[in-house]
Amino acid sequence: MTCEADTPEPAPVPPGRAAIERALPTLPFAPGVYRMLDAKGDALYVGKARSLRRRVAAYTQISRLPERLRRMVHETRSLEVVTTASEAEALLLEANLIKRLRPRFNIVLRDDKSYPWLVMHEDHPYPQIAKHRGERRKGSSYWGPFASAWAVNQTLTALQRVFLLRSCRDTVFDSRTRPCLLFQIKRCSAPCVKRISEADYAALVREAKEFLSGGTPSIQRRLAAEMEAAAEKLEFERAAALRDRIRGLTHVQGRDRVNLDGVGDADVVALHQMAGQSCVQVFFFRGGRNNGNRPYFLTHAKTDQSPEEILGAFLAQLYDDLPPPPLVLVSHEPKDGAILAEALALKAGRKVEIHRPQRGEKRSAVEHAATNAREAIERRMAEGAAQTELLGGVARLFDLPDTPERIEVYDNSHIMGTNAYGVMVVAGPAGFLKQHYRKYGIRDAKPGDDFAMMREVFDRRFGRALKEDPERESGTWPDLVLIDGGAGQLSAAREILNEMGLHDIPLVAIAKGPDRDAGREWFHQTGKEPFQLPPRDAVLYYLQRLRDEAHRFAIASHRAGRSKAITRSELDEIPGVGSALKRKLLNHFGSARGVRNAALEDLENAPGIGPAVARKIYGHFHPTDG
Repeated sequence: MTCEADTPEPAPVPPGRAAIERALPTLPFAPGVYRMLDAKGDALYVGKARSLRRRVAAYTQISRLPERLRRMVHETRSLEVVTTASEAEALLLEANLIKRLRPRFNIVLRDDKSYPWLVMHEDHPYPQIAKHRGERRKGSSYWGPFASAWAVNQTLTALQRVFLLRSCRDTVFDSRTRPCLLFQIKRCSAPCVKRISEADYAALVREAKEFLSGGTPSIQRRLAAEMEAAAEKLEFERAAALRDRIRGLTHVQGRDRVNLDGVGDADVVALHQMAGQSCVQVFFFRGGRNNGNRPYFLTHAKTDQSPEEILGAFLAQLYDDLPPPPLVLVSHEPKDGAILAEALALKAGRKVEIHRPQRGEKRSAVEHAATNAREAIERRMAEGAAQTELLGGVARLFDLPDTPERIEVYDNSHIMGTNAYGVMVVAGPAGFLKQHYRKYGIRDAKPGDDFAMMREVFDRRFGRALKEDPERESGTWPDLVLIDGGAGQLSAAREILNEMGLHDIPLVAIAKGPDRDAGREWFHQTGKEPFQLPPRDAVLYYLQRLRDEAHRFAIASHRAGRSKAITRSELDEIPGVGSALKRKLLNHFGSARGVRNAALEDLENAPGIGPAVARKIYGHFHPTDG
C-alpha cells in the first residue's frame, strides 16, 4: 500500500493583486482613466489607457513591474475607472486628477500659485491696463501668462512708458481733478483730466495691443517717422515725447536676454536631473517677447522613470490650467508625445506642436533653459544643506526628538481691535512653505484680547486638524510651534493645546528684548528657564526670520482686510447688485452718494440698469417712498 504525498496548497494571492483581478472582468476594452485606491479610499496612482482592461491587467504581472509600482499594487485595495471618447481625452483627465488628488505614486507638479496676466478693461472710453490673476470676464482683453509678478510688472511699466496708458481704477479715474504723479513722470497721458482726446487715446490702445501681439518693429518705425516729421515742423516738444517713447521700446527689447526671432507664441521647456531631484525650467514667449521663466520641482519623480516619462507627465499637468501655445520646444521627446500634442490641440482648439530642436536658435534656447534648470537644482541643494544645518540647530536648542520638518509660527495684527487677523506661517527644509500659510479673520474674540485671539486661532487650526487627520498621517502637523510673547503667552498657549489633548506638540514663545532690540530675544519653553542666544548665533538669526515673516504676513493680512472694509460702499448692501452692476452705477453717477441721491427716473435712464433694477435700488435708499 502506497501513500501519496499531500498536494501543497497554492500560495495565497496578495490582496492588491486580488483586488485588481476581481475588477478585471468588469473593465471595458475602451480608453479611459483608472485610479488605484488604498484601504482608506485615497488615490495611490492615476493612469490613462487606450484599453482599460489590457492596461490594468499588466499590474497583475508583479515580477515585470518596477519596484515603485510593486509597492503601489501591494497597497491597492480597489480601483475606479472612467471611460473617455479617446486616449487624448483620457490624458487630459489623467493630468487633471493627478493635480487635484496628488497620488503618492505619480509624478506631481506641486504649483499652487496662479499665473499673472495683463488685462485691458475695454468697457470704458479710456481703457485701463492692469495686472490680473483669477477668472476672466467679458469686455476685457488678456495677455500672458507671465512667469512671475516681477515679469508682468516689467511689461506694465513698459506699457506706461511707451503708450502712456492709465493703470488707475475707474473710481480713482472719475474722482481726479488734476493729473497724478504718473503724468508728471511721463508714464500716463492723463485722460482723467482730458489731457488727451478719446480718439488719440484709442490710437495708443491700438498700438499697445499691436506691441503685445509682437508688432514692436513696425511701431518703432512708425514712431521714428512721426518724430522726424515733428522735428521738421519745429514741434520739438512733441518730437521729444516721441523720442522718449522710442527709448522705452528700445529698453524693453534690450532687456530680453533670450529671444526667438520669427516665433510668436511658444514655451521653452527643459528638464535637468541631479542627485535624485528633477527640475523643469519653463520660458514663456508671447507675441515674440520673453514673459519670464520659472523653475518647477517635481515630487515623486523616481530614478526608475525616464526623462521622457517625467517630461510628458509635467507637460500634461502644466497645461491643465494654462492655455497651451502653438509651439512647445522641449529638451526631451515626451512619452506619448503624439497623443499629448493631440490632447493639447483638443484643449486649445487648434494645432499644438511639441518639438525637440536639434540646431539653431531654438536649440540654443532649450540649452539655455536646461542650464537654468541645473543651476536651480544647485541653488536648492546649497540652500537645503544650510537649511538642514539650521533646523538641526533648532532641534538641539529646544530638545526636539528629531530635526523638525514643519515649523508653524503664529502672530496677530489689529488696530484697537478692528480688522483683527491671526496668521500662521510655515517653514521646513525647503524654506518658507507659502502654500501652507493661513490667515484667520477673528470673529469671536473681544477686540484687543490677544489671549482670546490666540485661543480662537488654535481652536480653528487644530480643531480642524483633529477632525480631518486625527492619526497625523498627512504631514501637516507641526513638529514645533512658535508664538510671539513671553511666559504669559506660553502658559496660555500650552493650556489651550492641553485642553485639546495635544500635550506632545513642542511649544516655544519668543519675547523681544529690552527696547524691542533684535538680537536680545528671550526664549520661553515649558519646564526650562528663559534663555538668550549669543547675538551673532546663526540659529538666532533663523528664528528671527521666522518671527519676522509671521509679523509681516499678519500686518499684510490686516492691511488687506482694512482696505477691503474701506472700499466697501453702500452699494454692496443692495441685494442683487454685483460687481458689474456696481461698476456701471459708479461710472454713471460718480459715487455711491450720487446713486443714493438719484431720482427713480435717473436710475431708470442709466445705461444697463433697467426699470426693475432701478426700482430695487431706489427702494433700498428710500424704503418709505410710495
